[in-house]
Amino acid sequence: MAGRLLSTRRGVAAARDAVVLPTPASATSGVPAGADLGVPDLAPYQTPNRIFYRIDTALVVPQVDPGNWRLRIYGRVRKPVEITFADLLARPMVERWITLCCVSNEVGGDLVGNARWLGVPVADLLDQADPLDGADQVLSRSADGFTCGTPTAVLRDGRDALLAVGMNGEPLPVDHGFPVRMVVPGLYGYVSACKWIVGMELTGFDDVDAYWVQRGWARKGPIKTQSRIDVPRRGREVRAGAVTVAGVAWAQHRGITSVEVSVDQGEWHPATLATTASIDTWRQWSWQWDATPGRHTLAVRATDAGGETQTAQEAEPYPDGATGWDTIQVTVGPG
Repeated sequence: MAGRLLSTRRGVAAARDAVVLPTPASATSGVPAGADLGVPDLAPYQTPNRIFYRIDTALVVPQVDPGNWRLRIYGRVRKPVEITFADLLARPMVERWITLCCVSNEVGGDLVGNARWLGVPVADLLDQADPLDGADQVLSRSADGFTCGTPTAVLRDGRDALLAVGMNGEPLPVDHGFPVRMVVPGLYGYVSACKWIVGMELTGFDDVDAYWVQRGWARKGPIKTQSRIDVPRRGREVRAGAVTVAGVAWAQHRGITSVEVSVDQGEWHPATLATTASIDTWRQWSWQWDATPGRHTLAVRATDAGGETQTAQEAEPYPDGATGWDTIQVTVGPG
């Protein structure tokens, strides 16, 4: 068994190496000018594939040969669809910056990352299948049997929901869903980011619950407005005087319009926002603090384009995402 698995891994790795990604019909640029502040220890605008967070239920990473891959779109549709990997690569592709976030991410956590994704719009495939009235859920199925349920309306509302084949300019890493995965801006991954996808069943939320919903997590999973302090690092001593406080904030498919920092529960100070590619990505931010000796508490909060400022009320990730302000303790030594 181990020998066959090793052989399969080598075969799939070789097949991945042989994939030539198509030129997108609608491309994005590299990291936008002014999007990466270059602050040491601040998360870069583009998260490298090798450190992009991975959360899934696979005890053994599925090894899917793209030559044998098929995607079925079926269920409550007028025209069932089945496509091969070659069929998918032949379709018009779009390339977009999209930030993904896991619902299990704690406030201040690192289960979030931003990448440049290449793929086919899911809406185009759903239009081809022609869903029937009442098919309000797309139940995606992974090669290992995992399921996630995504609102059909979200996949067809104009956002860049993709069946992705590329990540940061290369074919999807096997750990991140090669050959094909779903990427949907604005939804937590457990209801949208199906890796190693092989099926999309049009059904209803009242008819079937996906894997994590069966375990008590919320059905819809919209991402909440969040912000995080990366600099200074927790527990690190800084010197009195000018100190850069910096981090990232995200509210995918709404966008971040402001970030504020508070010291010792005092007034809120507006941070400077970096540029970003779109409302579907995180934004770096920074604020210059005139730090005085002693132990201090820093807190951050963000406001999205809808005017909603993230709540101070603390909640655990279960069942629909953590809330609260990221707060750190900082020791300031003499200047």
